[in-house]
Amino acid sequence: MSNPIVRPFWDAPTGSWQYVFHDPDTMQGAIVDPVLDFDPLAGATSTANAEKILAYIQDAGIEIVWVLDTHPHADHFSAAPWLAEKLGARTGIGARVTGVQNLWKDIYNLPADFPADGSQWDHLFEDGEQFMVGNVPVKVMFSPGHTLASITYVAGDAAFVHDTLMMPDSGSSRADFPGGSSKALYDSIQAILALPDSTRVFVGHDYAPEGRDAACEATVAAHKASNIHFQDDPSEDAFRAVRDARDQTLPLPKLMLAALQVNIRGGRLPEAEDNGRSYLRLPMNYFVSR
Repeated sequence: MSNPIVRPFWDAPTGSWQYVFHDPDTMQGAIVDPVLDFDPLAGATSTANAEKILAYIQDAGIEIVWVLDTHPHADHFSAAPWLAEKLGARTGIGARVTGVQNLWKDIYNLPADFPADGSQWDHLFEDGEQFMVGNVPVKVMFSPGHTLASITYVAGDAAFVHDTLMMPDSGSSRADFPGGSSKALYDSIQAILALPDSTRVFVGHDYAPEGRDAACEATVAAHKASNIHFQDDPSEDAFRAVRDARDQTLPLPKLMLAALQVNIRGGRLPEAEDNGRSYLRLPMNYFVSR
């Protein structure tokens, strides 16, 4: 059994962390939550982030066997299918993605034949499922709260916790999106903090408070000691009061209404219409302004 080498990639415009981890013995690896670039003013996608990841993989001689999504993201498009095609890798996400697909299928009023069965990914992981990346054991933990489909990948001593925990000085992630739950988020974070203290926790976002440099990693022990939402071992009610109050002040992510209709398709644009172009839908007056 091995612990992985982890290489983070930072996307400043969306505050997103993307990861490549690999087994140093076999050089097999996986990609977690890669970003497909999107210019909302031009309605244009590009692959600058994904190309940086691809160049690193090729230079390092890593054989990518999985491209993994932790959940359908609300703040960036997923580059999983682009990278999977380039690398001949399989794509995966948690099995509860079908709930997110059905929820947003209704919000976007998508056609009845839109597949909300997770078939856009090669594999849907169940809670507790285990697989290997080289000699690195990877365990799947369902981690709902931020979304109802969120999962954590625990690869050796590295936990990719997506949008549950932030860095310790930022606390936790919001839980007010459709299908979100501060109660479920509390339970998910408690399960993550029950991992060994030396576990390296890799977060999905960082917004660099107080002007510090963007960061992506802290141990479970560090979160227990200094995470502003968990350092005092709060009760569920106390955590939820803080989380729910904070969420009431937050605007929706700028790209959410664009990103979800791409990400419930596994990172693919909607099918082109008869003029050869894809179009995004905007559900008017569904969300109340804050």
